[in-house]
Amino acid sequence: MSRAFLRESDLEEKPVQVKRVSPLPAGARHLMTAGGRERLSQEMTRLVETERPALAAAKEEGKARLEETDERIRYLEESLRTAEIVAPPPPGEERTRIRFGATVAVRDAKGPVARYRLVGVDETDVDRGWISYLSPLARALMNARIGQKVTLQARGGANVLEVTAIDYGAD
Repeated sequence: MSRAFLRESDLEEKPVQVKRVSPLPAGARHLMTAGGRERLSQEMTRLVETERPALAAAKEEGKARLEETDERIRYLEESLRTAEIVAPPPPGEERTRIRFGATVAVRDAKGPVARYRLVGVDETDVDRGWISYLSPLARALMNARIGQKVTLQARGGANVLEVTAIDYGAD
């Protein structure tokens, strides 16, 4: 079809919509640790400076991967733009309570100790025990102190967890 028969509005490029892989609920703050921001920045740099040029050079074979990479770059740009970096609390009283960025050790009734770190939605990593501060477990733990027991409601019933340690060490 000749371009002469198209409306001008049909020729305009549509803005690219950024897909949120881990959307925040309406009204939730986009909290992130300083280390998380650094890791996302490094990922974006790697994608922009290394992967994207290699995929663009691959032409047809890399087209699908190039689109995925471009989508990830847009997502990272938006994530980094909207993130609120939360510093660990200063030494003293505030470090005796579980807050964003804390690594927490808890023991359930069966006895095993588990460690979790409360991080932003873009930092979660199940293999490392990093959970979103919006998760039910993190919400149950928030503001608890060492020795305190918290109740986590789960499908199988309530699970009582005792806080055994709180750490605000390095990322």
